Amino acid sequence: MTDEVLIVGTGFAGIGLAIQLLKAGITRFTLLERADEIGGTWRDNHYPGAACDVESHLYSFSFEPNPEWTRTFAGQAEILEYLKRCVEKYGVHPHVRFHADVASARWDAASSHWQVRLEGGALLTARVLVSACGGLSRPARPDIPGLERFLGKRFHSARWDHSFTLDGKDVAVVGTGASAIQIVPAIAPLVRRLHLYQRTPPWILPKADVPIPSSRRALYRRMPQFQTLRRRMIYWQREALGLGFVRAPRLLWAAEAASRAFLKKSVASPALRARLLPKYKMGCKRILPTNDFYPAIQRPNVDLVTTGIEEVTPRGIRSKDGVERPVDAIVLATGFAAAEQCSPFEITGRGERSLAATWEAGAEAYLGTSVAGFPNLFLIVGPNVTLGHSSMILVIEAQIGYIVDAIRTMRRDALDAVEVLAAEQARYNEEIQARLARSVWASGCKSWYLTRSGKNTTLWPGLIGEFRRRTERFDASRYERLPRRLAAPETAISSARAAP
Repeated sequence: MTDEVLIVGTGFAGIGLAIQLLKAGITRFTLLERADEIGGTWRDNHYPGAACDVESHLYSFSFEPNPEWTRTFAGQAEILEYLKRCVEKYGVHPHVRFHADVASARWDAASSHWQVRLEGGALLTARVLVSACGGLSRPARPDIPGLERFLGKRFHSARWDHSFTLDGKDVAVVGTGASAIQIVPAIAPLVRRLHLYQRTPPWILPKADVPIPSSRRALYRRMPQFQTLRRRMIYWQREALGLGFVRAPRLLWAAEAASRAFLKKSVASPALRARLLPKYKMGCKRILPTNDFYPAIQRPNVDLVTTGIEEVTPRGIRSKDGVERPVDAIVLATGFAAAEQCSPFEITGRGERSLAATWEAGAEAYLGTSVAGFPNLFLIVGPNVTLGHSSMILVIEAQIGYIVDAIRTMRRDALDAVEVLAAEQARYNEEIQARLARSVWASGCKSWYLTRSGKNTTLWPGLIGEFRRRTERFDASRYERLPRRLAAPETAISSARAAP
């Protein structure tokens, strides 16, 4: 049976789209999930200490507030449970196909459908294909000499092996990004010795994370307007922070001063403080909120290594100063391959065009959602929509609304296919890159936001309000449109380019 929509992924993006399709009366769709459980990022990242760094009330669907959040910043298990409740409440579960790992997708011009092949050989077809795989689904593995010959336990933070006990072990953690600052405090009391390998220190601010009292939760249940007000307050506070990222980086001076003061207050040793103080502008890399990283780094069993890694030996890690530190396990807290965006699986569009080849010089899309040459393909959390200051759920919901409106437009206007105009995509990306060049992210540091060539393919260079306005409705005039039941689809798409 042919689906109207195939959705790849069951994180916030896939689940949110499924719910809105059902609300719109669009029921012929399937979510493809390679694992045996829904959850995406929050299923995969279950390392010790895993939690969100955006307030719980904002890191949730706008249509499904959760008065039962137990902390200001929810932990991984609580977020995953929230997603499971959404799946059950809105009847999404019957639409999910588990153990469905997508191998490839090919646009068939003759039928104006996507042909999607799964690992194992099964072939599915659908008019619309949506990649909801997300930007944090591919762990970044560092290119460190000798890593493969290490004889101890080795795993990435997003593939945590809970069968291996760290108690009493010597452990190396590579990286000091968002995952590491949560992992280190969680495991430092358990291990015998922890060696933390830092390449670049992050800017750190205190995290206003406290338990939400049961009385407050009861208030939110009885009077949900108070939770709505709290969500709006968080939203505008974070939009104000965003001004410093995208319009006037000098506005971040107050936050930088607060970070310096927090470091001085938290770390007694001037020598250690010097090694933990960033040398780049605040905001150029991700700002990290935490209360327990600095105390953990000063534990007597924790060693901060800043001399760089020379190689991994069979028994440990040798730093560039010649010191080899034997360890039982290496944890790679090295983040994700987000900037070097590649096709989430093999995708072949119109005229046998490969998405991987199209993005070889750097990923581009229109509104981070549509790609010229790939009819009826939509991306959620595609190029240049990631936020540096607020909740990605807001962006995800905006893209979902845009995609649902596109499907409605195809139904209403009897269209077989829509494909963003190449000229529209080019103009849009010229604007985006020009604006990014004036942002704090272009101030000179190396970050996961940038490709190896230095192009920012990751971040949205504006406030959330602007992105939501630009995706408020599907503007068919910016797309090539293929009317239904035409005999020569490829010719029809080309002729539709001049349509108003």
